[in-house]
Amino acid sequence: MSRYARQMILPEVGAVGQDLLARAHVLVVGAGGLGCPVLQYLGGAGIGRITVMDGDVVEESNLHRQVLYTVADIGHSKAEAARQHLLAANPGLQVTARVLRLDAANAERMVAEADLVLDAADSFAVSYILSDECLRQGKTLISASALEQSGYAGGFCGGAPSLRAVFPDLPAQAATCATAGVMGPVVGMIGALQAQLALKALLRHQPSPLGQLFVFRLEELQVSSFRFDGAEEPEDALPFIAASHISDRDTVIELRDADEAPQPAMPQARRISRTDLPAAKLPRDTRIVLCCRSGLRAWGAAQDLRQAGFGDLALLAAGDGR
Repeated sequence: MSRYARQMILPEVGAVGQDLLARAHVLVVGAGGLGCPVLQYLGGAGIGRITVMDGDVVEESNLHRQVLYTVADIGHSKAEAARQHLLAANPGLQVTARVLRLDAANAERMVAEADLVLDAADSFAVSYILSDECLRQGKTLISASALEQSGYAGGFCGGAPSLRAVFPDLPAQAATCATAGVMGPVVGMIGALQAQLALKALLRHQPSPLGQLFVFRLEELQVSSFRFDGAEEPEDALPFIAASHISDRDTVIELRDADEAPQPAMPQARRISRTDLPAAKLPRDTRIVLCCRSGLRAWGAAQDLRQAGFGDLALLAAGDGR
């Protein structure tokens, strides 16, 4: 009996649907708390080709929520460890591990090679880069986020509004799993929903998961959802760029001090904190690139400069994390 028999017996799947899944190529960006259940369920469903992209290694503090891994994986690449576990569970898969971080330099190629993209990366910059690229290429993006006991998952682009249309602004400040914590079942639930939305999109089920957002507030035991089909794309969206996109003509501002970042993001960068930007004499005839770790401070500083009349702005996130 086929390992997919219990899935194929569903009339909305069948042999035709299973063949669609077997021929699909899915890109999963992030192999952490969300990526683990995403990968396990997509592999279990028989997605024929999976590319998993993550530049981090497995740490002991990951194991309470990243249940794809074992103690033996500590210190090893998440992407490679995930590949090995997926193939051990389903040798018929084709799984490619990319041990690197997604950025604006490699996003175009990575998205172009896939039929559908899942954003399971804990990074504002990565989420917006993927959304921008999927919108440009017309590819479906299933994006999610989780922190503490809350989070969301939804279907974007591919004919639906982008992530930016739903979340046009970043928060003034944000915590991470390392600083605020997260419960393992929360990322498990949201990651499993991501996988379900991806399967429904690949199988072209109706109603479409594209244009639908699910919101989890599990500290209050609440789950809600809404459609955003009519959300408008923001004008003049601030782009995230890669270091390789910076030229000598750009004015680069490093927003982190020397204690936080002994080496600036770019050698030619000027160190100016966000609070000191209004007094700084910045040129108005060049592009200004604002750098910080996650992109959050850069986003806020860019909004300050926009109010001051600066128009040509770009953001560089020099490290991981929201």
